[in-house]
Amino acid sequence: MAHPATRKLESITRRGTRLPRVSNEHGQVRDEHLEGEREARRQLALAQIRQWPDPVLGMRAHEVEEFDDDLRRLVERMTALMLDANGVGLAANQAGVVRRVFVFRRHDHDEPVAAVNPRIADPSEEREMDDEGCLSLQRVLLPVERHVSLTLEAQDETGAEFRLELTGLDARVVQHELDHLDGLLILERTTPEARREAMATLRPQPILG
Repeated sequence: MAHPATRKLESITRRGTRLPRVSNEHGQVRDEHLEGEREARRQLALAQIRQWPDPVLGMRAHEVEEFDDDLRRLVERMTALMLDANGVGLAANQAGVVRRVFVFRRHDHDEPVAAVNPRIADPSEEREMDDEGCLSLQRVLLPVERHVSLTLEAQDETGAEFRLELTGLDARVVQHELDHLDGLLILERTTPEARREAMATLRPQPILG
């Protein structure tokens, strides 16, 4: 999922109305201008991340049973891809591996977190609608309603169990990544109107000679 970028005033157009925004981080995608080598690394990373309509994105991931070197290498690869792509989250099936693993960056924390066999506990009754982007759905932002806070229960890549109480963007990122592991994209979570607009953007356009 994309990371909220440095705060700056920007606007987006929705239903013909320009709405003010104060952040350019959206879900799994961090929207900011990159230059030179960093932009080249981002493009290379995106080329290695599965893009819609790749069928692996619609598959439900399997529970992880072995905490071995293969898993640690997967976590390292996913973390590198997420950071190079300038994202804030990445699920294993986006890397072509159907296992219940995702990595994400917590807001105001430097060290990425690997969540193996993750599950949500104690989701808040309060929910909030906000725009999300996705590293597998380039060029689109979609409004998605999410729980405002929750507890993430998971294991790390060594098998150790942990719990994190998360709010705001961190909670949104975790819900986005768990959707990926269940074979769901934000296309299935958004409004019908926003989905139609996104599909028009994602579908290949005919080339006229």
